[in-house]
Formats: sequence, structure tokens, C-alpha cells
Amino acid sequence: MSQTAVTSTGMERSIHEMLKDAPSLNESENAVHTGTPPPHVPNNLVGASQARPATMTLPLGSPTSQNCTPLQNGDAQTMRSAQSKIESIKNWSISTYKCTKQLMYEKLGKTSRTVDSELEAQIELLRDTQRKYCNILRLSRALASHFHHVVQTQHALGEAFSELAQKSPELQEEFLYNSETQRNLTKNGETLLGALNFFVSSVNTLCNKTIEDTLLTVRQYETARIEYDAYRTDLEALALVAKTDASSAARMEEAQSNYEQHKQNFEKLRSDVSIKLKFLDENRIKVMHKQLLLFHNAVSAYFSGNQTALEATLKQFNIKVKSPNSSLPSWLEQ
Repeated sequence: MSQTAVTSTGMERSIHEMLKDAPSLNESENAVHTGTPPPHVPNNLVGASQARPATMTLPLGSPTSQNCTPLQNGDAQTMRSAQSKIESIKNWSISTYKCTKQLMYEKLGKTSRTVDSELEAQIELLRDTQRKYCNILRLSRALASHFHHVVQTQHALGEAFSELAQKSPELQEEFLYNSETQRNLTKNGETLLGALNFFVSSVNTLCNKTIEDTLLTVRQYETARIEYDAYRTDLEALALVAKTDASSAARMEEAQSNYEQHKQNFEKLRSDVSIKLKFLDENRIKVMHKQLLLFHNAVSAYFSGNQTALEATLKQFNIKVKSPNSSLPSWLEQ
């Protein structure tokens, strides 16, 4: 019992010494604490924590900077973008209405249109030329496709003759020279097929890229012509109204500005079309002269059995032909 009492007395002294050494309550409140606050605060400490908060949130920047937030800036940009789109749709709708009205009046004969007889004749000639060249392209593709299957059949027939020559000693000689004939035909056929594919590729480029590029400018020119005539008609109508109504001066000025703008665009595209038609005609003659010469020489050499002339034709036009052992490409792959 005496030992237990001594031990209890020693523990009480140690606790009292620890309490003396510990900081006071005021000092602990002034200390800086880190970490997250406890989830539950006792009721007796709520008043103290409200009276003296440990931290304070200070506003950064001036009051004027707080009024303009990034969100508000984004809203302003969105509004400007929306207004710009609405304005574009409005202008497009007005222009579309004027052009549609102009086209309808032209078909009904109620208004005049700007006509360039020489240029329109050249455009119509170009469209007719494209139609005829597209027909040549279609027939040439059909010829190349059919001939491709002929060459494949000749190759298979030559292999069959060669196989039968090994299994039929009594007809070995006949099978062998027929096999050799088919192999020679296959080789020459591959050479001609290379020339046909080159011809098809060149005519396809001329029809669907070179001529089509010029026709794209022609379509832009035709659209500009309709717009020009529409705004010209609008200006003429306002000019008649302005003679009796002085309050239409602002509308007259706007119509004059739109007319000048579309007139400049129309004249620029008309000049572009004239230049492109000239260069296209020169390029077309040059390309077709080369391709028609190739087609004639290759076909003539093949069907006359002149292998040397056929190979010389392909060398003249720098055409490479795949070896007989390689797979024959389809004309669609050229």
C-alpha cells in the first residue's frame, strides 16, 4: 500500500510540472495551426471561434477588377460572336433573295441580264469538250478493264499448256509452243496495258481536274454575274424612287456601295475566266497531242506483233511496266 501511494504522489507531481511547462490558453490561440479543422466543434468553443477566427480571407485586386470576371469576358465574346453570325445570316438571306428574284425575272423576261456573247460561247464550248472527253475516258477505261482480263486469261492459259506439256509426252511439243505463244502475248499485253493505263490516267486528270478547275471559276463567275445584275436592278429601282422621294438618300447610298462592290467582283472573275480558258486550251492541245500519239503507236505496234516498236513507244513516254511475274494491277489502281 505504501508503495502504491508513493507512486501516485510521483505521478501527480509529474502532471503538475507538465501543466506548468505547457503554454497558456492565450498563447495557444495565437499559434499557427495547419491541416483541416475537425469535423465537429464543441458548443462551448463556438463562441470563441466566432469571436476570434484563426484565418481571414482577404479580397485580391481592386473593386474594379472584381466586376470584370473571366466568365463575364467569355459571355461578351459569345455575344459578339452570336451577333456576327446573325449579321452574316441576315446578309446571306438578303443576297439569296435578290439573286433568286433576279433569276426568276430573267426566266420570265421581266428584267435584263448582262451578256458577254464571246465569253459565253467559249464556256459552252468548254462544257461540250468536257462531255466528249469524259465519253472517251469512259470507253478507254472499259477497254483497259477488258484487256486486263484478256491478259490474265492468256497468262492462265499459258500456265495450263505448260502443265499439260509435262503430263502429255505425246503432245508435249504442241503444248510447249502454244504455251510459249501465250506467254509472249501476255508479256506484250502487259506492255500495252501499261500504255492504256497511262492514257486513261492522263485523260482523267485533264477531264476531272484541269477542266473542272476552270469550270469551278466559271461557276463562280456566273454566280457573280447574277449578284451583279440583282444589285444593279435594285439600284436602278431605287434611282427611280429617289426622284420623287428625297428621304431615300441613305438607301440609295447603300445600294450604290453594294453595286460597286459586286461590279468589281464580277469584272475580276470575268477576267480570271478569260485567262484560264486561254491557258486551258493550250494545255489541252499539248496533253492530248502526246496521249493520242502514245495510244496510236502502242495499239498499232501490239496488234501488228511488233514487240520492238511497242517497247520503244513506252520508253519514249517514260512508262514503266511491271514484270510478268508480278500481279497485274487493276485499271482502278492506276
